[in-house]
Amino acid sequence: MFEKLQRAFWKALTPDLVAETVTPTTPSLLSADVVSALGGEGNVTSQQRVALTRVRVQLREAGRLDESALKAAGIPAVMVLPGGVLHLLTGL
Repeated sequence: MFEKLQRAFWKALTPDLVAETVTPTTPSLLSADVVSALGGEGNVTSQQRVALTRVRVQLREAGRLDESALKAAGIPAVMVLPGGVLHLLTGL
């Protein structure tokens, strides 16, 4: 009981530092067309917004990337980094 009370106390003081026991599902930052151009849902291991106009994406297999399909889906530019990391320019 004391541990529960202590956890609630620290959660009240530092809400973003204490992990929740139930993690809500986060919506995808990318549209279905973009995910499809990246090789499908199974090929995208992580996605993170790094700026208002950029999304950092980690891929399992970088060879499944279709850059022309990305342009057709509305992504004007792609920066491909080693290790299957991409930076997608999503807008201006």
